[in-house]
Amino acid sequence: MSDLRLSQPAGRWLLAAVVIGSGMTFLDGTVVNVALPAIGKEFDTSLAGLQWTANGYTLTLAALILLGGALGDRYGRRKVFLIGVVWFAVASLLCGLAPDIGTLIAARALQGIGGALLTPGSLALIQASYAREDRARAIGAWSGLGGIAGALGPLLGGWLVEAASWRWAFFINVPLAAAVLVIALRHVPESRDESAGGRFDWAGSGLGALGLAGLTYALIAAAEDGTPAVVVAASTVAGVVGCAAFVMWERRVRNPMLPMSVFASRQFTAANLVTFAVYAALGGVFFFLVLELQVEGGVGPVLAGMALLPVTVIMLLLSERSGKLAQHIGPRIPMTVGPAVSAGGLLLMLRIGADASFAVDVLPAVSVFGLGLAITVAPLTATVLGAADTRHAGVSSGVNNAVARAAGLLAVAALPLVVGLSGDDYRDPEAFGDGFRGAVLVCTGLLVVGAVLAWATIRSDVLEDGEGEAEAPFHCAVGAPPLQAPDH
Repeated sequence: MSDLRLSQPAGRWLLAAVVIGSGMTFLDGTVVNVALPAIGKEFDTSLAGLQWTANGYTLTLAALILLGGALGDRYGRRKVFLIGVVWFAVASLLCGLAPDIGTLIAARALQGIGGALLTPGSLALIQASYAREDRARAIGAWSGLGGIAGALGPLLGGWLVEAASWRWAFFINVPLAAAVLVIALRHVPESRDESAGGRFDWAGSGLGALGLAGLTYALIAAAEDGTPAVVVAASTVAGVVGCAAFVMWERRVRNPMLPMSVFASRQFTAANLVTFAVYAALGGVFFFLVLELQVEGGVGPVLAGMALLPVTVIMLLLSERSGKLAQHIGPRIPMTVGPAVSAGGLLLMLRIGADASFAVDVLPAVSVFGLGLAITVAPLTATVLGAADTRHAGVSSGVNNAVARAAGLLAVAALPLVVGLSGDDYRDPEAFGDGFRGAVLVCTGLLVVGAVLAWATIRSDVLEDGEGEAEAPFHCAVGAPPLQAPDH
């Protein structure tokens, strides 16, 4: 069914279902960081516990998001989307009820599995259900409203932490999921790819997850006092072997989760390298900034959450214009200038400390950082899709999304080790403040690397000569670049 119109009640109901469903994941991607100090205080956990609270979700989401899209194509996009919604809601309930940090981390990992099922399904339902002339408007509404959800996440999370408990940052997903179920079961049509066949690449998903988990554990454990060296070494080996085995398996298996042929395009590979550098910096900044404002800055969760608001607002306002500019002048200049501008914003963040003024020190720095992201993300996404064959549009976008999430995952794991933070340092304002400023400098370096890579490797004509013909979406995306569903 590909004939729904936005002007029809059925079309509006479908949009409501996918926006609320994916909005839960956008909301959760930003709300949890604000709650981390309260979680650490209640469970008396170390910095490693806070890292895993953030990374447990990202790990399973990054490892399984490609598989989630394939399951929807095969078994029904509505069915898999709804399974993801229910899974995400149950995992959110477990997060809110968690009696200790270990249970919370496990529940967060389960949340990531639900997110991997529902996130690609939400956009695939739009692509498969709407008439062609309405798809761009529907995707734009999906992205814009999702961006608003992401923007409201820190504010909502901060308010819930202050007014009630950090647990309500998870409980809030349950009524949202119930609304999605009611709407989708009554109004959303089923669709699937009738040509989909072959076996699922379960082994590839497992190897990818093993590789990411091994490296993440090694980086987090290495910073903790008392961790045996043999444990860190074994985890590192497991991560490296898992990643290497994943690549070898994907090259040989008949129906790979990640077709290595997409990397035949040098522009696609280059764009993903830039993605890794930029989103590693983004993940690190988002993890550290809200902690810094609460630990050393002494502000409450609501004000700390407000610090992230300018990033999303600026991206909502400017991403479409940035994408259109890239179509006219090529993506090379925006992808070079954008990370450089964001790096300037991070240098301004070095002024944030115990006596920082929100209006003078925080707001300008975050706004400049967000401006750089707005310049970068739409041209980056356009390059990824423009460098891929049309038949690989969905896969190439999913790869780029997974690369971004893996970059944030590894940044949150590695930065405390790099800047010398561990244990209870997040409770010591002076120690954490020094670590924050060290992390900011590392993230600045990552953005400079991204700018240099873009200038050295991205061609200005990549959107003109059409190594691929996929139409690039101009959307706001903070947690990761927007996904592009294959056009069946």
